[in-house]
Amino acid sequence: MGNQHSPQDLTLLRQVFTNIQPDSCPKHYNFHMHTNCSDGKLTPEDLMAQAVEIGLQGIAITDHHSVGGYYRAKQWLETQAIDSIQLWTGIEITAYLPPVDVHILGYGFDPLDPNLAPYLTGREPRGVDARAERVINALHHAGAIVVLAHPSRYRRSPEELIPTAVALGIDGVETYYAYNNPNPWIPSFEQTETVKRLGNSYNLLHTCGTDTHGLNLLQRL
Repeated sequence: MGNQHSPQDLTLLRQVFTNIQPDSCPKHYNFHMHTNCSDGKLTPEDLMAQAVEIGLQGIAITDHHSVGGYYRAKQWLETQAIDSIQLWTGIEITAYLPPVDVHILGYGFDPLDPNLAPYLTGREPRGVDARAERVINALHHAGAIVVLAHPSRYRRSPEELIPTAVALGIDGVETYYAYNNPNPWIPSFEQTETVKRLGNSYNLLHTCGTDTHGLNLLQRL
């Protein structure tokens, strides 16, 4: 794997998102996971070892306002000479999408792109940098596929938020998400149906992820 993702990598990622199914996560793909480089408990290395053990085919570490975990995970893969899993760049950024704060996920971007500098500080962006339009544009400049995280977790409904995000250029929605942390992990049916319907109506990509913050990639907490 090179230092930057080729267009083929992004093409593959878009293809994966296009074919995501309700059972794609957590045993085949996982595009929402945190390490101790932000607010998770797993080290990037332990996360990768667990991902390989599970048999995941493609993943992204989405630490808050940091890509440090991605670099360490990438180095671990290279050191272990493992090519059974595809690792894409990922990040989760807090942004203001009027009238609420939301979380925006970016995937497959160039982490060295200068447009991302305000969002790689380990802290939530402030002022104009926190505007959703600004966040989405910065991620797009870096080549990212941009996704609205867990659309049914906010103080405004997905029916309100998704069209607003679409108007700002969002590419996808995190459709398959377990809102009540069930065990075993399974996407919340009612919310999934709503987000999927809205996503389809705007021709958006669908993603999935456990939003892992604990020690088990098959759970959120």
